[in-house]
Amino acid sequence: MATTSEETIVLLQGVPVFSTLGADDLAQVAEVTVPRSFVTGEIVFREGDSGDTCYVVRSGRARAIREHVDGRSIALATFGPGEIFGELAMFDSELRSATVEVIEPTVAIAILGSDMRRLLKTHPDIALKLLISLGRRLRETNERLARQSFQTVQSRVASVLAELVAIARSQGAGETDVLIIATQNDLAQLAGSSRESASRFLATLERAGVITQGRGKLVVHDPARLEGYVY
Repeated sequence: MATTSEETIVLLQGVPVFSTLGADDLAQVAEVTVPRSFVTGEIVFREGDSGDTCYVVRSGRARAIREHVDGRSIALATFGPGEIFGELAMFDSELRSATVEVIEPTVAIAILGSDMRRLLKTHPDIALKLLISLGRRLRETNERLARQSFQTVQSRVASVLAELVAIARSQGAGETDVLIIATQNDLAQLAGSSRESASRFLATLERAGVITQGRGKLVVHDPARLEGYVY
């Protein structure tokens, strides 16, 4: 999808790591970005790949997962509009630390590492903001994993749904009947549970009238009642 420089500048202005840049500097960044689009299920990059590019999401959603040798995987983070991922490649030539998979049709802009490092040299404050962003993401992941270790499967799945509802609302969804684009397997991975366990709990929520399930999506009718399952 083609985008104008002005649209890219507006997008970059909303990304915290670029928020201190002036219009001229943002225009320079916009000039070196490359538009990218991905379909649902597409892998942007895999854990262990070499990489020298970061991405800013314009629309859609992707997630970072770590994969185990036995085939299991755990979701580390999700990325929506205005969020950046792959930024570790900006600092060194280490291999990708996680796999990033697209979970709904996504449009993004890509920034090559060489261009980003040149920007970091002239704007050290961006490097600081990147480190703060990475630290926040690490804390959020650690807190979620610690919380999940003390929660039941039901509470973990409910927590994940509540987080997705919050994201949907931040993007304009209403207070009730919130559409969530995610499969049962997606929710199970985010909650660190088996698909079967997540499926049983989702069926319980559906019988209670809290949600309605569809193919690859569900609607949370009553987010307030959903919160009652989180403990």
